[in-house]
Amino acid sequence: MIEHNQAVALWNRCLSFIKDNVNATAFKTWFEPIVPLKYEATEKALTIGVPSPFFYEYLEEKYVGLLRAAIYKEIGEGTELMYSILTDKTNHITVNIEGTKRSSALPEQAPVYNGNKAPNPLQAPAPQDLDPHLNPNYNFENFIKGNSNEFSRTVAETVAQNPARTFNPLFIYGPSGVGKTHLINAIGTRIKELYPEKRVLYVSAHLFQVQYTDSVRTNHFNDFISFYQTIDVLIIDDIQEFAGVTKTQNTFFHIFNHLHQNGKQLILTSDRAPVMLQGMEERLLTRFKWGLVAELEKPDIELRKNILRNKIKRDGLTIPESVISYIAESVNESVRELEGIVNSLLAQSILFKREIDLDLAQRIVRKAVKCAESKPMTVSDIIAKVCEHYKIDETAIHTKTRKREVVQVRQVAMYLAKKHTDTSSSKIGQLIGNKDHATVLHACKIVKDQVDVDKSFKAEIEEIEMSLRTR
Repeated sequence: MIEHNQAVALWNRCLSFIKDNVNATAFKTWFEPIVPLKYEATEKALTIGVPSPFFYEYLEEKYVGLLRAAIYKEIGEGTELMYSILTDKTNHITVNIEGTKRSSALPEQAPVYNGNKAPNPLQAPAPQDLDPHLNPNYNFENFIKGNSNEFSRTVAETVAQNPARTFNPLFIYGPSGVGKTHLINAIGTRIKELYPEKRVLYVSAHLFQVQYTDSVRTNHFNDFISFYQTIDVLIIDDIQEFAGVTKTQNTFFHIFNHLHQNGKQLILTSDRAPVMLQGMEERLLTRFKWGLVAELEKPDIELRKNILRNKIKRDGLTIPESVISYIAESVNESVRELEGIVNSLLAQSILFKREIDLDLAQRIVRKAVKCAESKPMTVSDIIAKVCEHYKIDETAIHTKTRKREVVQVRQVAMYLAKKHTDTSSSKIGQLIGNKDHATVLHACKIVKDQVDVDKSFKAEIEEIEMSLRTR
């Protein structure tokens, strides 16, 4: 009883601190439902009760810095945060889970909560001292396999088993929300499990650029280079953000060369294929293609349903199959959108104490998924506009003819389809002349190269793009 009363008092103090650092909706949704259970002074451990595994994962992922700051300020350094999850509400059965090391109250990080703070990479002499900045929730076990991602997943597992001995670099591309970040974190996590002595680091391209700029500003550029040259597995997310940033590209070029020449693994992601990256130096683009380029496509409906079922099971929810089918059919842009809908369903269910049914799902989907006034651009739209511009019959580009004017129209259509839709290269090839994936990428490179050197051709492409926007 004393432990419980003490926990209530301490948690109420933490809540006051938390309330000052989040908006009212977030506080009501994610902190009010938490129940303080006990505080063990000898162990310096505070146990809080949360309604589901999802709740625990969300707190650890989104608010761990704030929780750490609160318990450091109100309880003291070194306090461990424990979670108790009510898995059977009828019989009051709970499962206790220890918070990750990120939720321990530590003085050097706790006083100021800053979720976007760049880690200082220049102080980690031994592998065990280097924080790889991997998300442990992103692993191969919960990366749901389907037709759209099977190849990329297989390649990723191969790299994880034998880093720097198979595909190096591994370049994964695809539209936002299809699982690129999940997959590369899974690679890093598996490598750390199999090869704990290896120095693995995950960093976004934006954060790399911030670190580089800070190193120049503070006269630590040599330390910055030296640190990155010690990494065994370097994972860079959203490499397209290097576009147009010449000095960062130059620095990364030298780091890339050093690591590759010394048998270190490089893993990169982008929202588009290397041939479609604008503002990137050719010598970098060439290196991106040295190993293997793999595409992650948007999930098809069966994969979307399986992703939903997995997340629902993981979060301890009960959602009817009719609701799962409705969400999968209505939300087709990305995995992130699917998970966002389930998060919204859970939050609404908690706040308004109601069952998750089709009516609730329909209301949330209508709010969350934008109903654009104009239909999204399709490959068929592009084929029609390109053929209209060049005054050629649409059936001509689907024939096997090698006439120069037809080949060019076909290549322009492929280039614009790749640039303006999320359709996969293989699908574009099927829709335009029944060509393969490699032909589409080659066509994109041909057109891009011509756009870069031929002003009149560039103007033609821009004219077609303008007609597509005003269709």
